[in-house]
Amino acid sequence: MGTSGVMDIVSVPEAIEWQAEHAEKAGAPGTAQVIRALLALEDSDAATARRIFAWQGLSLRDAMPLRIAGGLHNLLLTGEEPRLEDVYAGRMPAQDQVDALVREIVETHDFQLMPWLDGPPQTNEAGRSASLAAGLLWLADGRTTAQFEWLEIGASAGINTMLGRYRYNLGGVSVGPATSRMQIEPEWRGAPPPAGDIGFVDARGSDIAPVDLTDQRQALRLKSYVWPEATGRMARIDAAIALAERMPPEIERMDAGDWVEQELARDQEEGVTRVIAHSIMWQYLPDFTQERIETALVEAGENATPERPLAHLSLETNRETFAHELRVRYWPGGEEEAHLANAHPHGAWVEWLGA
Repeated sequence: MGTSGVMDIVSVPEAIEWQAEHAEKAGAPGTAQVIRALLALEDSDAATARRIFAWQGLSLRDAMPLRIAGGLHNLLLTGEEPRLEDVYAGRMPAQDQVDALVREIVETHDFQLMPWLDGPPQTNEAGRSASLAAGLLWLADGRTTAQFEWLEIGASAGINTMLGRYRYNLGGVSVGPATSRMQIEPEWRGAPPPAGDIGFVDARGSDIAPVDLTDQRQALRLKSYVWPEATGRMARIDAAIALAERMPPEIERMDAGDWVEQELARDQEEGVTRVIAHSIMWQYLPDFTQERIETALVEAGENATPERPLAHLSLETNRETFAHELRVRYWPGGEEEAHLANAHPHGAWVEWLGA
């Protein structure tokens, strides 16, 4: 199957196998085994298993296999199923053994696992903010002001809403507070972004189901969506939790379309660029919500001025190529979308394409 049709897979077994292969290619063989073991649930009487194999909709667009994978990882993190440690650590190479273990765990913890299927995974990842910070440097390089009002939709726990508190090394260009507990230095490919200083007069976000990083249970749920093999990602979440405990990010529980319309209607401070931003969440929005946001941006852009610019900054998956693309538009003067970079989905590397 071509990549253009992958997200439209409706066959549950096909979606599970594709997701397992994707995890293998991403360097998470234990997670791949756990996901592939879901195939062994097809004839199980567990309610969770029945719900998986009766899934209505596009299994991969809904990230269904990753929903239950998060629930299984949570059982390891809470200490309820330490047996999974052998799988993630590569000490159980036989798939049939993993199949039997996962089936037993699902049937034992059926009641606990069922709610993990209710919503998409919240893969809040600080590494993605390296691309977003580079996009802001590009905007500040004579295109907009260098002071920003950061408004993030699909913000989840607000880890990327806090990007102004992080220190970045972007191909030799440093930006952000030097003493930050969060130090982000992706492998940089291509020329560096423009050097300069950027500031934030405000940074807020919205999410239909925000995660409170200062709540231990909710923070553990966020960690559950991180593949166990990704130790660097776990360390970044711990750093974000420490920063949130000092000053939590401001995240409003609200529909993305409603929130964008609300925020764009607010008075804008002179000399400040208003930025609507998002990363790896657009695919989860209904088509009509995407259309509402696009309409609101274009209408607000028509009223933007050099003293009160507007920008739309996104890091999202191209459903044709599966590349994670950093794209930006700004008003006035940059209404045509610019493709600035491609990036690793979790920020391990950034390939800069911008001038």
